[in-house]
Amino acid sequence: MTRRTDRLGHVIQRELTEFIRREISDGRLGFWTLSRIEVTPDLSFAKVFITVMGDDIEKRNTLDALSAHANRMRSHLAKALHTRTVPKVLFAEDKNLEHGFRVAELLKEIHDQEKAKNTPPPTPPLLRGGEEE
Repeated sequence: MTRRTDRLGHVIQRELTEFIRREISDGRLGFWTLSRIEVTPDLSFAKVFITVMGDDIEKRNTLDALSAHANRMRSHLAKALHTRTVPKVLFAEDKNLEHGFRVAELLKEIHDQEKAKNTPPPTPPLLRGGEEE
């Protein structure tokens, strides 16, 4: 991304976050976060990555609800942005958080396996006088 598209992505993220919170009351919206925005160099598209907490149905419902209101969001962006063209808003699920959790889980499993390999065998109990059985 160029510096211009990066700056525009940050402005779009801020504007859309506020717009969704204030203007959209759709029962399908779950617990969501706009994680990042990728704007094409010609400013024709803005891919909005969403992180949604919940199961697959809640994720799908949230993405469907946001996509249904994409035209309203684009109209809002037309008023908020000072650009000749206003990007078309596309929504996609951001799977980075899930990938991060999976990597952390795998690293923990590896750590636990290594720890189990390097654990010394238990020492036998001592009798009086320090003699072993």
